[in-house]
Amino acid sequence: MKFWSKGVLSAIVAVLLTTVSGIGDQAARADVMYPTFTKDSYGNVIFTQPAYTPIRLLGDDLVVPDPEEPASEQSSPLSGPKDVFIDSKDHVYIADTGNNRIVHFDENLRFLRYIESKSSPFKAPEGVFVDQEGDVYVADTGNKRVVHLDSEGNFVQEMGRPNSRFIPEDFKYDPIKVVADRRGYLYVVTLGGYRGLLQMDQEGNFQSFYGANKTEFSVLDAVKRALYTEEMYANEISKLPGAISNVAIGPDGFIYTSTSGNISNSQVKRLNYEGKNLLVNSTELLEGESKSLSFGERLWTRYSEEGRKLLPQIADLAVDQYGNIIAIDQQYRFVNQYDSYGNLLFFWGGRSAPSSTQLGLIKNPVAVAVNSRNELFVLDDQENVLQVFRLSEFGQLVYHANDLTNKGFYAESEPYWHRVLELNAQYTPAILGLAKTAYQKEDYATAKELFRRAGDQVGYSDSFWQLRLRWFQERFSFFATLFVALSAVYLAGGRFVRKLAARFAARRSPRTHPVWEQLKHAFYMLKHPIDGFTALRFENKGGYRGAILILIGMYAALLAYRMFTSFSFLKAEEHSVNALTVFIQFSLVWFVWVVCNYLISSIYRGEGRFKDVFVGSAYALIPFALFAIPLTLISNALTLSEEAIYQYLLYGLVVWVGAMFFWKVQSLQNYGVGETVVNILLSVFAMVVTGVLAFIVIGLSNELRLFIYEVYQEVTLR
Repeated sequence: MKFWSKGVLSAIVAVLLTTVSGIGDQAARADVMYPTFTKDSYGNVIFTQPAYTPIRLLGDDLVVPDPEEPASEQSSPLSGPKDVFIDSKDHVYIADTGNNRIVHFDENLRFLRYIESKSSPFKAPEGVFVDQEGDVYVADTGNKRVVHLDSEGNFVQEMGRPNSRFIPEDFKYDPIKVVADRRGYLYVVTLGGYRGLLQMDQEGNFQSFYGANKTEFSVLDAVKRALYTEEMYANEISKLPGAISNVAIGPDGFIYTSTSGNISNSQVKRLNYEGKNLLVNSTELLEGESKSLSFGERLWTRYSEEGRKLLPQIADLAVDQYGNIIAIDQQYRFVNQYDSYGNLLFFWGGRSAPSSTQLGLIKNPVAVAVNSRNELFVLDDQENVLQVFRLSEFGQLVYHANDLTNKGFYAESEPYWHRVLELNAQYTPAILGLAKTAYQKEDYATAKELFRRAGDQVGYSDSFWQLRLRWFQERFSFFATLFVALSAVYLAGGRFVRKLAARFAARRSPRTHPVWEQLKHAFYMLKHPIDGFTALRFENKGGYRGAILILIGMYAALLAYRMFTSFSFLKAEEHSVNALTVFIQFSLVWFVWVVCNYLISSIYRGEGRFKDVFVGSAYALIPFALFAIPLTLISNALTLSEEAIYQYLLYGLVVWVGAMFFWKVQSLQNYGVGETVVNILLSVFAMVVTGVLAFIVIGLSNELRLFIYEVYQEVTLR
C-alpha cells in the first residue's frame, strides 16, 4: 500500500496540535480505544472529543436448546450477520445470515426470540425490516425472495421475482435489503442492482425502478469516446452506474440509499417521491443534483497493488431522531456522522486485534442502526457481534446545538455552541453556528469574521453585503455632496487644468532614461500588441532591465491577488499565503516556459533570439501586472451577488494575457496562425515533460543521497 503524504502529514499535525494545546478531553478519551476526528472547511483533519462511547457487545452469548439434550442449552452465537434493524419500540432485529434466522431483542437489549419461519425456512437472509404494526419483512437472499411475516412470526406471503415487461430478462433478483414506506410499498435492494431499488406494492407487484444512480463520466471517457472507433469503444469495459448497497427510511419518511463502488460523490442520497436526490451541496437550500456531496472520510488515501485509488465504500446508513446521517465505510472502516444537510460532524473508528474482540473496535462493519435514545448499533460480520455505543456528553452538546441551528433557533443554540468551543476551539460546526447567531442578531461584523473562520463564503458575502449597505446609507449625503462639488470643480477648472498640463508637457525634456522608454513601450503594446512585439525584435524597443521590472510587477500583482482578494471569491486560510512559495512557483513556471519556448522555436523554424523570447514573455504579462491589483481592490467592494462582474473581469484578464502570448510567439518567430498554435502546444508539452523529468531526477537524487548515507554509516560503524 502506498499512502498519500499530504493526508499522513495532516493527521500527524492534528495529533501534534491536540497534544500541545491540550484541547482534548482526556477523561472522555480514556473510555474509548479509537480516535475521533472532524475536518474543517479546508479539509484539515481535527481531533475531537469522542462522540460515542462503547457500552456493550451483543450476540456473542446466544444459546439454543441442545438437540441431543433438550433440557440443556448450547452456545449459538451470531454467524456472519448482515443486517440490523431497530423498530419504533426500540426492539433490535439482527439478520443472522449464517444461522438462517432473525434474532430479536427488546428495548433493553434482552433476548426475546429467534424468528425462523419453520414452515418455509430462510436460507442466508441478509436483510430485515419491521413496520409500524410489527410485521417482519426478510430479504431471504438464498431463496431469492422477500418473506412477509406477521408480528408473531407467522408466515404471511413470499414475494419472488416480479413479472413485468419493464424488467429486463437479464435482471438478477437476489434481494439483500428491504424496507417498506408508510403506504406499505416495498423497496428492495438487489445484489449488484445498478438499475436502482425495486419498488413493489403490498402484493409484490412491480411498480418501478427507483433512485437509480447516474454513470460517472470522466474526462478520460470523453477523450476515448472522441478518439476511439466504434469497435475499440465496444471493447472497453462497460461503464455502469454504482449499485445501491443499502436502504433506510428516516424519521422524516424519506428513503435514503447508500452506494458503493468506484464513485466519488453522492454515495448517500435522500430521495423524494420521484427518486430525485435532495441531499445537495448547500447548508440552507436545495438547489439541485448538480451540486452533489461526497461521503466517506479518510485520513489518507490508500492504493491497491495495481496502483488504483481505493475509494470509501459506504455499506450502510442510519438516520437518527435529529435527522443526522450515520454512514459506515468498509474500506477505511470509519463510522461517519453527518448532519441532515450532509455536513460532517465526526468520523471515528478503529480495527481490533486479529485474534481478539475488543469493545468499540470493529473489523468489518456491515450494518448500522440507531434507536430513539440515539444509541448506535454497529454490526460486525467478522467478529460476529453487535457493538452498542452511547452518545457522549460532547456528542449530545453538538447534536442538540446543531439541531437548534438547523431549525432556526440560533439564539437558543448559542450557549451550547459556546460550550462546545470551550471543549474544542477548532470545531468548525460550532464556529459556523455562532456565525449564524451573530448574523441573526445583526452583528454583521462578528458574523463576517466567524463565517471567514468557518470557511463559509456565502455567509461571509452576505454579512459583508449588510455591512456595505449600512456603511453606504450612513454616508449617502456625504457622497452626494462630494459628487456635486467635484462636478462643479471640473466644469470650472477643466480648462485651466488642460492649459497647465499642456504647458508642463511643452517644458518636458525630450531625453528620458532608456528603462523608462522600455516601460513606455509596454503601455504602447496594450493598444498595439502585434506592432509592439515586432518592435521588440527589430527596433530594440525592449530590454532585460525593463523585462525584469515588469516581472517584479507581475510577482507583486500575483502576490496581492493571492493575499488580498476578497474571501467571497478566493477561499483561502488566513496567513496561508507564503511569499517565497509564490515567488518560487512563479519563477519556475515562467523560466521553464522561456527555455522550452525558445528551444521549440529553434527547432520549429523560429527566428527569435533567446533575448526576444525572454523579453517578449515578460512584456506579455503586462495586462496582469497592471490590472490584477485594481481587480483585487474591486473584489473587496463586491459580494457574491455581483460575482458575474468579478468573474467577467478576471476571465477577461486571463484571456488578454493568453492573447498577448499568442501574438508574442507569432510576431517574434514570424509564424502563421497554425504554426503559432503548434509552437505553443509543443512548448506546453515540453514544460510537462520537463516537470516529469525533474520529479524523477529529484526522486532519484533522494535515493542516491540515502544510498550514500547508508554506505557512510556502514563504513563508519565498522
